[in-house]
Amino acid sequence: MSGVQVKRALISVSDKTGIVEFAKELDKLGVEIISTGGTATLLQKEGVNVIGISEVTGFPEILDGRLKTLDPHIHGGLLAVRDDEKHRQQIAEHNITPIDLVVVNLYPFKATISKPDVPFAEAIENIDIGGPTMLRSAAKNHKYVAVVVDANDYGKVLEEVKANGSIAEETKRKLAAKVFRHTAAYDALISQYLTEQVGEQMPDTYTVTYEKVQDLRYGENPHQSAAFYREPLAGAGNIATAKQLHGKELSYNNINDGNAALAIVKEFSEPAVVAVKHTNPCGVGTGNTIFEAYQKAYASDPVSIFGGIIAANRPIDKETALQLKEIFLEIIMAPSFTGEALEILKEKKNLRLLELGEIVSKEKADWKLTSVEGGVLIQEDDTKQITEADLEVVTDRKPTREEIQQLLFAWKVVKHVKSNAIVLVKDSMTIGVGAGQMNRVGSARIAIEQAGDKSFRSVLASDAYFPMPDTVEEAAKAGISAIIQPGGSIRDEDSIKAANEHGIAMVFTKVRHFKH
Repeated sequence: MSGVQVKRALISVSDKTGIVEFAKELDKLGVEIISTGGTATLLQKEGVNVIGISEVTGFPEILDGRLKTLDPHIHGGLLAVRDDEKHRQQIAEHNITPIDLVVVNLYPFKATISKPDVPFAEAIENIDIGGPTMLRSAAKNHKYVAVVVDANDYGKVLEEVKANGSIAEETKRKLAAKVFRHTAAYDALISQYLTEQVGEQMPDTYTVTYEKVQDLRYGENPHQSAAFYREPLAGAGNIATAKQLHGKELSYNNINDGNAALAIVKEFSEPAVVAVKHTNPCGVGTGNTIFEAYQKAYASDPVSIFGGIIAANRPIDKETALQLKEIFLEIIMAPSFTGEALEILKEKKNLRLLELGEIVSKEKADWKLTSVEGGVLIQEDDTKQITEADLEVVTDRKPTREEIQQLLFAWKVVKHVKSNAIVLVKDSMTIGVGAGQMNRVGSARIAIEQAGDKSFRSVLASDAYFPMPDTVEEAAKAGISAIIQPGGSIRDEDSIKAANEHGIAMVFTKVRHFKH
């Protein structure tokens, strides 16, 4: 019975893209069409022979359309096991005719809650009940019933019906799998919305859904498969919704690095440029213009920026584009590009150019998911901000006004460097970055070595406290004038004493920024 002839179809769609053409073809093939509400009205207007749902159920559509398909005459026609003699006798006894094809898509809940300040009542009204129920009934019984939830499948279904009068079992199984993915995503979005409405942050079960953006050639390495998905309600100003204007397809590492670069550049309100390699910043600069900011980011580490990712928080202009063109880069991301800048940068065939739209700092922390074997870790994004008022001066010498500004700059950057992290800053640019070492003084030595002579009169930021004074001693040898760190070690006094001995100003934030 798997090759069931398609004789009767039920069509009820919210998104009516392509439905008239599809229904007309079914009508020509002699398929009897049942339909509801607005779909029935549209199809009848277009000359399609339609049986109203009330003619089948013997009951009117009521409650403003909330109740129309939840009826044994519909679900009996969808759920009957046609190889089962008892089922056949029962549907015959109750005058239920089998339905062979279901075409349903759901109330636009996602589009509804995407609207700013949507009333709660409107959101609730756009939770579909009958649609998911029909989809699930048909998908469960897909051995006998074909079920279509995606307009992109209309062509394939018509092709098979025209050729064979039926739909292949393999096709029906794929369609059923798509239905359950669709209804699961739909329910997940509703559950997320309602959970947020009641203010629950860590519910007993955590259900999320994502939509595929693209398949990727491979993951971090060529032997790993990968794909890129985005949140259903992702707004502007992120890599998931960016518009690619030029260049090769994005890779897994491009996306990961691009996301890291964008997170850093969002820390700054003034013109800023960030260069990233392997998710760590290799150059960060701010200036009066985006050109000046880029010059500083480049000068931070002219070696490591090669093959890197660039993120800017202002449009890329001609002057900046001419400089960017001179080196090999994987991606340039910016709110926009001037016409002249695009013309210049598009001369580099493989350079990926991403237009982000408006870049805004997050108003609230998103949830960060990290997979572990057998589970997932969930935490808030680290969006903690520090201002001058939060700083506690713990040394005899207080930092100067200029040092405070540079310390705050360094703190914004060190937050995004893999722990153990040390960042050196001078003249509103990074001059040394030590990332991911197993001990803090090792990171400090790397950053100081990278900075060279520029470390004199620079400032140092540490993502976590100093368990011993060795990092301060290294800073003193390099001529570093001020340090920002969380504080909180049982040996803080050792580091404070060392700073005082060398005339270094040190401030505590009482906030750490581990990044693993």
